[in-house]
Amino acid sequence: MRILVVSDIHSNLEALTAVVEDAGRDGDIGELWCLGDTVGYGPDPGECLRLVREFPSYVCIAGNHDLAAIGKMGTEEFNYAAAHAAHWTAAQLSSEEAGFLGDLPLVVGIGKFTLVHGSLRSPVWEYLMSAEAAGATFQRMTTPYCLVGHSHIPFLCVEGGERGGFAPFPLDTKVGLGEDRLIINPGGVGQPRDGDPRPSYVIYDSEAESVERRRVAYDISATQEKMRRAGLPAPLVDRLEHGR
Repeated sequence: MRILVVSDIHSNLEALTAVVEDAGRDGDIGELWCLGDTVGYGPDPGECLRLVREFPSYVCIAGNHDLAAIGKMGTEEFNYAAAHAAHWTAAQLSSEEAGFLGDLPLVVGIGKFTLVHGSLRSPVWEYLMSAEAAGATFQRMTTPYCLVGHSHIPFLCVEGGERGGFAPFPLDTKVGLGEDRLIINPGGVGQPRDGDPRPSYVIYDSEAESVERRRVAYDISATQEKMRRAGLPAPLVDRLEHGR
């Protein structure tokens, strides 16, 4: 089965739609795994939630922006733009959508994978970007592989590898899943931060036991125009075209 793995959609419907369409170009997608922060920052929280939930089978976990949008996490540690967007998002969600977000788990195990937004040490808040943070998650892993998001930066991290185990995650290349334990970040869909504004996502092939990272272009200007009309902060609008 081919499984679409996404993270940090951040209410960007144009980006998510492009990812879903691109992922299906080689065959059917049997399941969607979403690593948190479906909402926040962008202009279409409800529409993104609906698209995720339209998949016949999906697994979705909570991120910090999901929790902030429903009042289960404060915004004191957010910067001004993120906090403004969180409060704006809260006003857009229906009670049913807020309830859905409130029921999301922080960590999920599926076969050989553990899914978490930040890290296993701090599921919704820690940015897993250092050897020390990676080591803490490896210590807590009970599966061979862990999928994380939150940083919006794609990577592979191999337990015991050089330079803390962090390695680039090549594009359009099937990476076989072997005996080494891995932490995998598919990158961000709605607000990439690795210098490339195109959404980044992963296809997991459960039969071939491989992961493949892909990118796809989308209509950035359409999302930006929606954000301006909604009165969302200019820095959030501008950063979409730079991928930072």
